[in-house]
Amino acid sequence: MTLRNIDFQSVCPAELYSADFRTSAEHPPGAQATGLCSDMMESLEQIKTRIESAVPGAKIDIVPNASPSQQLSFKIDNEHAREVAKFLRDDSALRFDFCSNVTGVDWLDRTVTKKVKVRKVVEGEEKEVEETQQEKIPGYLEAVYHLYSIEHKHGPIIIRMRTADRGEGVRAPSVTPIWRSAEFQEREIFDLYGIRFEGHPDLRRILMWDEFKDYPMRKDYREPDDYEYEPTPHDDVLEKAKQHYAPRPQLDGAENITAQP
Repeated sequence: MTLRNIDFQSVCPAELYSADFRTSAEHPPGAQATGLCSDMMESLEQIKTRIESAVPGAKIDIVPNASPSQQLSFKIDNEHAREVAKFLRDDSALRFDFCSNVTGVDWLDRTVTKKVKVRKVVEGEEKEVEETQQEKIPGYLEAVYHLYSIEHKHGPIIIRMRTADRGEGVRAPSVTPIWRSAEFQEREIFDLYGIRFEGHPDLRRILMWDEFKDYPMRKDYREPDDYEYEPTPHDDVLEKAKQHYAPRPQLDGAENITAQP
């Protein structure tokens, strides 16, 4: 089979690492709705059940995705994250042996509006009515991993870990000991989002310099007016400062100061 015969939109990315390409008919577009290729024998629900059986105490949630990809993911608790990762890598039916991508996500505090059904007494009769409620969700950071099996040529399966909040020094377990390809990508998340990965073999900044403060990919990050190692022309600095500093009054007393002999 030549590359010209392959429908790359319906071929699993993991298959591109193998010379054993298959036709697009073996991977119908509908298979993407679960986040796994059609040759994956188990559903996410089945994998979840087996993880919870193999790793006692592990808390696994299937996170829905309302985007067009409808790509579901697992949210795993930090305490058992490394054991869960090891199971996904070593289980003979799964063998997710390749971590292709790791990314960070910053979730600010937000309010979610949802409709719920409650029972109320209406005109002397108890009825089930629909109400709109608001739920406040505190902010947190996430590390999201995309996993493939080169051995079985299936995937991706997506796992995510969350921090307790968005505070300074938030932590999550490193899976670099499980997938070495996560090493530089976890360093990038540490550098740009501030998640400290416990158990990482070499956790340090990778893009910004060591003395740099703050985390540039956080949604509330504000670019400094000037950089210590990269001076900006004065007029540009002044224009930036005007955006977040109150303008000085025209007369503030400074005009009356004169040089003293």
